[in-house]
Amino acid sequence: MRELYEKMIDESMAAQKADVAVISENRYNDFKITDAKPYADAVAGMKALDNQAESVINLHKESVKNHYEILSSITDTLQCEDDPFIEHFQTPPILEILCEEDGEFADSVDKFIQAIADSEALIAKESIRRYGGFYGPTCVVDFALMPGSTSNVVNQILTKMDIPVLHKQAILSAKSWGMNTSYGIGDAFANAIEDRFTAAQATEKEIETLQMIYKTPIEGQGKLMDDANHSSFDVRDYMNKYKKAMTPVVKAAMDDGVHYGNIVTVPAYCVGDIGHHIGQSTYNMCKDDVIMAVIEATAGVIENSLRNNLDVFESPFDVLKLSTGASACATEFLLELDGFTAPIVVDMLNKRFHNYVQQYPKRGAAAELHNCDFMDMIYRGFNAMSNARKMRSSSGYEIIPRIKGMEVDFKPILENEVLMNPQRYAYPACAITVRFSSLMRLADYPCLLTSEPITATMMTNIIALDKEAPGSPVRGCKQCASACLADNKHEYCQWREAV
Repeated sequence: MRELYEKMIDESMAAQKADVAVISENRYNDFKITDAKPYADAVAGMKALDNQAESVINLHKESVKNHYEILSSITDTLQCEDDPFIEHFQTPPILEILCEEDGEFADSVDKFIQAIADSEALIAKESIRRYGGFYGPTCVVDFALMPGSTSNVVNQILTKMDIPVLHKQAILSAKSWGMNTSYGIGDAFANAIEDRFTAAQATEKEIETLQMIYKTPIEGQGKLMDDANHSSFDVRDYMNKYKKAMTPVVKAAMDDGVHYGNIVTVPAYCVGDIGHHIGQSTYNMCKDDVIMAVIEATAGVIENSLRNNLDVFESPFDVLKLSTGASACATEFLLELDGFTAPIVVDMLNKRFHNYVQQYPKRGAAAELHNCDFMDMIYRGFNAMSNARKMRSSSGYEIIPRIKGMEVDFKPILENEVLMNPQRYAYPACAITVRFSSLMRLADYPCLLTSEPITATMMTNIIALDKEAPGSPVRGCKQCASACLADNKHEYCQWREAV
């Protein structure tokens, strides 16, 4: 197992380091697609061990390879406004491939499309709740089943359907980690209401949009991008080329018995580094030296913690848990250096959310999703830090938080010249909010803190160990920060009822 743990760490850190190095080197330049080649090269080095399904690893590798080659052949760069969608162009083609290759699955998808129309009351209720801010801050494209998320609503529809469970799980996966199109529940409804349609008419539009993304995935994403004024490249051209390139890879995975839920998800999560994490908006954000230092130091905390605990891991999930737990602790530690804690930030962002809803009733469905990611991350770190502080008591020893008993190493933060000298980045005598202010920028974009390239790489490795079990969405309570500290919404979660 040690070989597997080392491989998971090496491959995931290679992806993270490629991102961080490219951003650090190019953050004052104009973004070019070819900037992301180091990340593509890092992914190309992934290999399957004897106990891993090569077909799953290939879904990841070939997706990144084809994404990079197709994207670089049709455009030189991306507009900032277009880069968030770059990881939403993969699942639509793959869903179409599965339907074309498996008639029974296509029949189940058709029945689900009809079930959406039959769920008018549910769609209306959930759309109204999201529009009015009933659930508080919501990750509408959550990879779990939190209240207000699209996967939560999809799961409620699927539980009442009479189709094979494997098909239910695949349809659910396609709108969680799979990111089938850029659509989030309630967006069409909210815009219709604000455009003076009745609630009943708005619900009709919501149902039509939800049906569209399953009925015609590629064209559905194309229409959504038309509405968003996407201009960087021809999205339909990209998706059709990607579909052609990925067809043999998908068919090989089907022949190998890989769960369809994994086939629709593995190829999507791994491509965002090309054009999004490595992209103009990231370059612009990281021109701030403190933000860049936070990303670099957090990556260091993750790697040190993982390698220090190689002999402690008891399962591959421990490696994943420590990687995400270490970054959570690192981010909370940085907050605490400026006198803030997760409860303070969660309280503030929840209050801001309700004011934001009133100020911007037509807010984008995804507006607060990364705020949710950030809050969940720091709340997890806060709990670990709090436990470590209690154990230290008054001894004065260094605070060492633990994730499942595994120690987190803060040395990369403590030895970081920028982070340990905030007085150089504000009025020196009053520089007590420098790190916090940078973290608030990252609250809108914590992808390289959580970290997505690490999580995507590790999850592919884990799924490759058990190809027949759906790896998404998360079938467990996330301990959502908002639900634990601000809103009483646990009862609206669907994690126990996941199909």
